[in-house]
Amino acid sequence: MKFKDCFVPPKITSRFLHVWQRNFLHYRKTWMVSLLWTCLEPLMYLGAIGYGLGSYVSNMGGHSYVEFFFPGILTSTAMMVAFFEGTYGCFAKLNFQKTYATIMMSPVSAEEIVVGEILWTASKGLFGACGVALVASFLGLVDSWRIFPVLLILFGVSWFFAGLAMIVTTWVRNYDAFIYYISGFIIPMSLVSGIYFPIEQLPNGIRHLTWLLPLTHAVSAVRGVLSVGFTWQAFAHVALILFIGWLCMNIAIWRVRNKLVR
Repeated sequence: MKFKDCFVPPKITSRFLHVWQRNFLHYRKTWMVSLLWTCLEPLMYLGAIGYGLGSYVSNMGGHSYVEFFFPGILTSTAMMVAFFEGTYGCFAKLNFQKTYATIMMSPVSAEEIVVGEILWTASKGLFGACGVALVASFLGLVDSWRIFPVLLILFGVSWFFAGLAMIVTTWVRNYDAFIYYISGFIIPMSLVSGIYFPIEQLPNGIRHLTWLLPLTHAVSAVRGVLSVGFTWQAFAHVALILFIGWLCMNIAIWRVRNKLVR
């Protein structure tokens, strides 16, 4: 695969929707428990950090700390759900359950499998974000129509991390290897991307480096739209996320196709 191929639209038909449908039918059997556990951890963070530790912070640029923290935990939820589903879930389907190999016996192509799988993984990330937003609305943290475009942004964020997760999945050889990517990249990234505190508090060198992290752009876009609406900065952040999400999807297609088509 050449670098220029990352920009070429994949050759797919509507059959990728069957892959999404297959996953949805499986999810539907346990959706209540799955959604509960998906939302429980971020809601615990919202309570412990947003309301607990946040009670000791008087002002965050004209907002309470929990109002500052909420967009960050919303974005983090979409990222975590998508990345975990795209790694552990997809790894099982690729290597142990042989789900993708079985699907390849039908007219569905490797490209359609990847696009359908990323679409499903991004959908699960969106489901998690919607669950957190729904509970937060009862706490008075969602009081604007801007939450609807924010959910669309979070779907794009989930799409990017779903594609990234599928790339990782094609490289690892066992479940244990995922901890290196989670502990070495995902969690450290979440600590310095503006979720818990403004990145302006970081030293100059580190602050500039955080803009190389996709989560920084995602959090900035979500927080900006929820606070003041769409600005050119928010559009720039979203455009970057969508662009690298497109690249990750095409790379994931190339990697999975090499795994499935010998």
